[in-house]
Amino acid sequence: MRTGHDLELVHVTKRYGETVAVRDVSHVFTPGSYVCLLGPSGCGKSTTLRMIAGHENVSDGQIVLDGIDVSRRAPAKRGTAMMFQSYALFPHLNVRDNVAFSLRMKGIDKPARHAKANALLELVHMTDYADRLPAQLSGGQQQRVALARALVTEPKVLLLDEPLSALDPFLRIRMRAELKRLQRELGITFLHVTHGQDEALALADEVVVMNNAVIEQAGPAREVFNHPRTEFVARFMGGHNVITQGGGKVALRADDVKIDGKGLAATVTTVEYQGAVVSVTATTETGEDVLALVPEEQFFNAPKSPGDAVKLAWDEGRLHRLQA
Repeated sequence: MRTGHDLELVHVTKRYGETVAVRDVSHVFTPGSYVCLLGPSGCGKSTTLRMIAGHENVSDGQIVLDGIDVSRRAPAKRGTAMMFQSYALFPHLNVRDNVAFSLRMKGIDKPARHAKANALLELVHMTDYADRLPAQLSGGQQQRVALARALVTEPKVLLLDEPLSALDPFLRIRMRAELKRLQRELGITFLHVTHGQDEALALADEVVVMNNAVIEQAGPAREVFNHPRTEFVARFMGGHNVITQGGGKVALRADDVKIDGKGLAATVTTVEYQGAVVSVTATTETGEDVLALVPEEQFFNAPKSPGDAVKLAWDEGRLHRLQA
């Protein structure tokens, strides 16, 4: 098991003319962990990843890997490797040669580079496809090849830009398990950009939530979900209500809201069956929408329909104050 390497952003800024895409971001990533950079489109997460990879210049600040500022180095000289959304495999090369390509560029002889490529194809369960061309592979298989190709250089940090977005939902969940397994086996830092909260929660040891070019909150996945600092994080992570109380805002998990005989008067607006839970949205007399996630059996014992008057209750101890 390799030990993780320290990756640190020091006051990193990226400007495109007047536009600031990333604003004075400083963060130390937990070495040897699975990190998800999470946020809406245009928040700066992909730009941050591309600056770490060296595919985008840093306007200000440093990218430090293992104590060395690599922000002026060429991508191949940084100790990072990037896996792109499009996989970008060479159509005329077979799978083995695609994986071995960067070793060929370094002048490594054929037997040595093929041996290395074969070992990585075994790691991603693609040994049987080594002689095929990319066009003969499914999307999930192409992705495994792209992953092996990124890992062949033995990077200290693997960078993944929305790697699962092109896959269908079933395959996406399977590939999540594969990525997690690989990260554990290799023991290196995976830095994965996504806009899907479920993907981040499923994969990440550390979630870094970005919004408007800055890091809004970072920490272990459970901590960020259970203790959002701001209204943005609470809403973006999903599963929370943000309600006004005593002149301030508080977050309340939707599964902590009870629909019963006493409490706050509200009117049901939508009901969605989601399998294990039923999602019920009700509007209070002050016009705030409150989401309740009700266990399936409990809901169907006393079903509700849009237009029904209900009472909403929760344990005050479950409210979580948000920063303004």
